[in-house]
Amino acid sequence: MELDEVIITRAIFEEYSKTFLDYTDIDVALVGGGPANLVAAKYLAEAGAKVAIYEQKLSLGGGMWAGGMMFPRIVVQEEACHVLDDFGIRYKEYEPGYYVANSVESVGKLIAGATSAGAEVFNLVSFEDVMIRENDRVIGIVINWGPVTTQRLHVDPLMIRTKLVIDGTGHDAVVCNTILRKIPNAKIGELGMLGEKPMWSEVGERLAVDATQEIYPGLIVAGMAANAATRAPRMGPVFGGMLLSGEKAAKLALDRLKGL
Repeated sequence: MELDEVIITRAIFEEYSKTFLDYTDIDVALVGGGPANLVAAKYLAEAGAKVAIYEQKLSLGGGMWAGGMMFPRIVVQEEACHVLDDFGIRYKEYEPGYYVANSVESVGKLIAGATSAGAEVFNLVSFEDVMIRENDRVIGIVINWGPVTTQRLHVDPLMIRTKLVIDGTGHDAVVCNTILRKIPNAKIGELGMLGEKPMWSEVGERLAVDATQEIYPGLIVAGMAANAATRAPRMGPVFGGMLLSGEKAAKLALDRLKGL
């Protein structure tokens, strides 16, 4: 067959535009495309929720791609192996309770699992602000193109209405920080301040799950953002806590959606 470049252009533009418009009003907006939000997206979409992931960078997966110090392997503790099983990620036991997986395969299958379940991905789209209503409840996000943000161009953003937001932006906890900066007297977590503590894998992994919660009306924190929002330690290239946090975030969101 002969190829027409204009048809190719129209196909891309029209199909993306249709999807973008369809996702201007959704159930859950997941800010950040790291492992916790990829897990949450799969479970949410499988349960019938209309969900979208917004990732500022070109690629999803957060810091999982590079494993530990660019050795492409990750460690997952036994409690989280069922999540690996749900995504079809291969792993092997290194020592009792410690399992090793290929970081590249893990990210690829997390992305495939989320998108195959029905989650929509908007990469190169950055979070800029939240929309709020009565009682300062978060009811939407403000987005722009990722390059607009990184280049600091003065371009006005667009808005997405959503019932819930999940902050999975990692160490920076971008959504939480925006709320603290922009909403007078806002308090995130019991301490009302953000910032992770130094490395302590055992405590950080446990608290990543414990800290996964609706931390502000309409806002759930997951993954490393949950640790940053509750002053918990970082944990390094062990990812069981991230996976379990994503699973818990999905359960919390589904329960919350029932009452909205």
